[in-house]
Amino acid sequence: MERSLDRFFSHFILRLDSKGRISVPASFRAVLAQEGGEALFCYPALDRPAVEAGGRALMAEIEDLIGRFPPFSDEREQFATALYGTSETLKIDTEGRVTLSEQLKDHAGIMDAAAFVGLGHKFQIWAPDRFSARLSEATGKMRALRKRLGAERAVDPQGARE
Repeated sequence: MERSLDRFFSHFILRLDSKGRISVPASFRAVLAQEGGEALFCYPALDRPAVEAGGRALMAEIEDLIGRFPPFSDEREQFATALYGTSETLKIDTEGRVTLSEQLKDHAGIMDAAAFVGLGHKFQIWAPDRFSARLSEATGKMRALRKRLGAERAVDPQGARE
């Protein structure tokens, strides 16, 4: 099977319908189905106005992260509270739609449309204008990083290709 089928990639801007439902992009549903799930695991992102979303791979990553802390430690409890305590499992209907809760929409600033943004093992759901600003910021940072790495490579003869 192609590698692209097991990762969330690209971005899609979709509108909420009159009942507040929104379609999950077909390619994202295919990844979720491959992971063996019909539901979508979501929680408000801890450090940005977006919704973190995914399937079993995202849930496994969170469980691994929480499991790194000793049982009964404050850190473990804080991570569990922040991630599990605010999480929702959204059922994908037969038409491929979900209904985002008011809490998730409020956190991300989503009103009548949302941007689904693939990040490999997970994806994020943004208000389109906020995603546009985030993409612009990320692109600028990557251009600066590319320039810096290119300069470092030019100085380092070990990094030169033969």
